[in-house]
Amino acid sequence: MTELLSPGPRSGCVRVPASKSQAHRLLICAALGRTPCRLRLQGPGDDIMATARCLSALGAQVEFFEDEISVKPIARTPDGELLLPCRESGSTLRFLLPVAGALGARAVFEMQGRLPERPLAPFDQLLRRQGMSIERRGNLLLCSGRLRPGEFSLPGNLSSQYFSGLMLALPLLPGDSSIRVQGRLESAHYVEMTEQALALAGVQLLRREDGYLLPGGQEFCLPHAVEVEGDFSSAAFFLCMGAFSRAGIEVLGLSGDSLQGDREILALLKRFGAQVEPLPGGARVSRGELQGCRIDASQIPDLVPALSAVAAGAEGSTVIYNAGRLRLKESDRLQTVTAMLRSLGGRVRELPDGLEIEGSGSLPGGRVDSAGDHRIAMSAAVAACACRAPVEIDGAECVSKSYPEFFSHLSSLKEESA
Repeated sequence: MTELLSPGPRSGCVRVPASKSQAHRLLICAALGRTPCRLRLQGPGDDIMATARCLSALGAQVEFFEDEISVKPIARTPDGELLLPCRESGSTLRFLLPVAGALGARAVFEMQGRLPERPLAPFDQLLRRQGMSIERRGNLLLCSGRLRPGEFSLPGNLSSQYFSGLMLALPLLPGDSSIRVQGRLESAHYVEMTEQALALAGVQLLRREDGYLLPGGQEFCLPHAVEVEGDFSSAAFFLCMGAFSRAGIEVLGLSGDSLQGDREILALLKRFGAQVEPLPGGARVSRGELQGCRIDASQIPDLVPALSAVAAGAEGSTVIYNAGRLRLKESDRLQTVTAMLRSLGGRVRELPDGLEIEGSGSLPGGRVDSAGDHRIAMSAAVAACACRAPVEIDGAECVSKSYPEFFSHLSSLKEESA
């Protein structure tokens, strides 16, 4: 599918979908619980659907209603080999792999897109040492055996999803376990979100100087109904569009005290020079004198594509660094962001672990290949707000991974005159 976007800024109001990060965690806690739970959430995308289907395969009863998911917990792990369709969701695979081991399930994780290329080492090696059998066959990952309690040690500069997966699984084991973080933990806010979900489910863990202690034999029990907050990662695209708008864009559905690390988008847009106004349940961003800046991406990698579009429409140089992990996402995002901006007439240099972008206040426009990456497609829409000619986005259907209604919400905004 190709989307043709008119150039120039937009204004108006949108309500963003539920936080993908929080929904993954709460769905798993609900499926592992003692009592049924209803999750109230806006617009679940493909990744959330993948987690829900995998939990159904493990024995949970998951039903979808308008703005709500009903979960009846896993009573017992079904016998036989279970097919878990992860699609392209790295969170689904990395969270549920140790959970399947804690349940003693014989599971076949089916991976699609670029997911089979994304790393699992040394996570899979650690799980093998603790009792699981894990075998790779093409786009399938076969696992069996039961995870044993003990010490689980991993470098902190790997995916935070490994640590969250262990935190969701280890309380189910019959004995106590510990997680040791070697060095500095990157994307630490995602691990804090896992802590928050576990606390809501009544699961105890103890922070230690180098990690966590997780008592075994615990039960999960979420409240009967839980509201999933709005997603700052999705909101970032419309907030960044607001940086080019005189009237501004208002984004609703956001929690002011969220643990989501991507709420940093508001502070970063201020650094660029945009006008940022907090609102009850959201924020409004409007145009200011946009100037380039330096951005450390180590804790906010998902914001880089949208911020790169802002940088291209600002004046002066922006340097984004500590972003090497972007090479391991749905695409090599350092490469695909570079290609996206260049195809629109931007000046960008790809660095080993980042980007250097020379902003000139506007872009000529052109045609963008999304590379099948939802964040590249949505970032191209941000860049269109700084373009002088239309922007065509090939493969735009990939936004369904996280934000199925993105282009519908975009079309609801009012186009501003130049």
